[in-house]
Amino acid sequence: MKGTYLGEFEEIVLLAVGILGDDAYGVSIRKEIETQSGRDVNIGAVHTAVHRLEAKGFLKSKFGESTDVRGGKRKRLFSLTAAGLKTLNGSRELRSHMWSQLPAVLSKTKNV
Repeated sequence: MKGTYLGEFEEIVLLAVGILGDDAYGVSIRKEIETQSGRDVNIGAVHTAVHRLEAKGFLKSKFGESTDVRGGKRKRLFSLTAAGLKTLNGSRELRSHMWSQLPAVLSKTKNV
């Protein structure tokens, strides 16, 4: 498994895959991120991220059934691995821990 550092976009991609469940493929992941974040997302960035996350062991993929709508092309479906879920939980815990300390710092600062 490659390095376990998780960037912001990678974390968002993992969350989108988890939300989408069995329907997590490139386009649906991009749409979910755009809907949730309100920002435009390049499909190439999504593809790069899912492949990188798969190399890290945080995602796994399989090909779905071919459909006439896609001209017989199969979707590559992604799902979280146990390591991916563990990494997301760790990220959430770190952020929560750091956010819990922020009010104490802000109350000591007059110009915030």
